Amino acid sequence: MTDFDIELASARIAEQASRAGTEVSARLARSGPVVGKAEADGIEVQVAPGGLLTGVTIHRSALRHGSAVIADRIFELAQRATRRAGDRMYHALAPVVDASQLETLGYEAIPDDDPDAETYSYGR
Repeated sequence: MTDFDIELASARIAEQASRAGTEVSARLARSGPVVGKAEADGIEVQVAPGGLLTGVTIHRSALRHGSAVIADRIFELAQRATRRAGDRMYHALAPVVDASQLETLGYEAIPDDDPDAETYSYGR
């Protein structure tokens, strides 16, 4: 049986984590804030990765639909924007973080043929 040096293994893991953290920080600094946006029918929403709503704009033309319709539309758009933010975060971090770990965090790539896919690339 071979000896296992737990301190050496721990030091290697800590070094890898530190290197990955530095690289992730640099990538996010270059890309700027990672957000997802969606708009339709005079309503625009913006979310942070994970779905935290960071902005809602309701144009005057949307007010004719009534509050229940507006609330439903905001919810739908927030879901679309959340997927987009997850896609952006996925592509920003994929070169540094394993894909399975990103998916565990809720960050998944959106296929190009998906209606939620945006028309431009991010971090690719």
